[in-house]
Amino acid sequence: METVALIVVLVIVLALFFDFTNGFHDTANAMATPIATGALKPKTAVLLAAILNLVGAFLSTEVAKTISGGMIREDEISATIFPSIILAGLVGAITWNMLTWLLGLPSSSSHALFGGLIGATIVGASMAAIDFGTVLSKVILPALIAPVTAGLIAFTVTKIAYGVTRRYDGKPDGRDGFRWGQIFTSSLVALAHGTNDAQKTMGVITLALITVGWQSSAHHEPQTWVVFACAITIALGTYMGGWRIIRTLGKGLTDVKPAQGFSAEASTASTILASSALGFALSTTQVASGSVIGSGLGRRGSKVRWRTVGRIMVGWLLTLPASGAVGALAALIVVWLGQVVGVITVAIIAFAVIGGIFLRSRRNAVHSGNAMSEVADSGRAVKVKKNPPPTWRERRATRAGTNTDRERSGAGVAPADEEKHPTAVGSGESERTEDTP
Repeated sequence: METVALIVVLVIVLALFFDFTNGFHDTANAMATPIATGALKPKTAVLLAAILNLVGAFLSTEVAKTISGGMIREDEISATIFPSIILAGLVGAITWNMLTWLLGLPSSSSHALFGGLIGATIVGASMAAIDFGTVLSKVILPALIAPVTAGLIAFTVTKIAYGVTRRYDGKPDGRDGFRWGQIFTSSLVALAHGTNDAQKTMGVITLALITVGWQSSAHHEPQTWVVFACAITIALGTYMGGWRIIRTLGKGLTDVKPAQGFSAEASTASTILASSALGFALSTTQVASGSVIGSGLGRRGSKVRWRTVGRIMVGWLLTLPASGAVGALAALIVVWLGQVVGVITVAIIAFAVIGGIFLRSRRNAVHSGNAMSEVADSGRAVKVKKNPPPTWRERRATRAGTNTDRERSGAGVAPADEEKHPTAVGSGESERTEDTP
């Protein structure tokens, strides 16, 4: 029993470390767009995201219940081996999180956790220990539906935003008032991230506590100290910045205009908040990327770069099996070497890999001063023409100007001088800039 207790303590430590990596890994989901459009400075954005992640973690526990009492059938697994399986799953998730952080890839921390736990459970216990119905309904289907839904919402909101507003500020970026709106919508995204992603770590810790009898299996709600620990940890991880991810995601969004960014963030926040209330464990990375692509398509003259979208989807599809393979390998080591020796071996290997990745990252450190120097795939998935086709207002003005010239010609009146009296065509062309949807 003492051995099991020590393993549970190690599981809690690793779970909180995963929560920390989740914080800095997913900072960009909320803050890359307002940083790219200039709505917020990088350090201000990260601090705001940290505070709201902390608040969001206290708002809902539905996702935590999905992890602790739905995905894995704990009654099918021995209480002596289950903590070791959870530890192996966490190793798979953390390894994938750290590797994608090093490479600057905006992958899904959530799916890394699910993949690690599923792979470790299959190898350490059996296929019967996985409730594939819950996995399908609460994880896989939301993963397929949520990005599409967020993209459609962002597309619609972008169309509406450009349709009901016109540029009166005379600035190249246009519709500058949406920058202030972005502060609100990006804050909602950070809040939504706390309501969804922090819950997953709470669910893992609660699952470990139920397994060894430290919490009743009739109550899958996380204990108060678990909520506080996870909330504070993900907030600290967020404040540490995740500049490497922001650099990759943010620079790719330099073509995102304020109205477009506002629409994408509003769509991301509404999708995640609704899913958290229903207990769906979403990937905020996938939802945010879907919103960015949808808002890009909402601008006039845009088209999809399907090759780029394909690369994004391949990255999404790789996360579950890759983290699952690492989790399965860790569980296999535990099974082969025995619980005590196996857990110690897995822990040593995990710390060595994590330490190696961290030391490797120091060779090319990323911070708030150079966090915007690469191109993100999600920002390149939609191509927007610099000179898009005319709007209906411009077409109407063009027809009106042509009719006026014809009437003057028929009456024998020379057309007015273009320099003194610009035609509607000219005014339409001068109004149209790169910002026009």
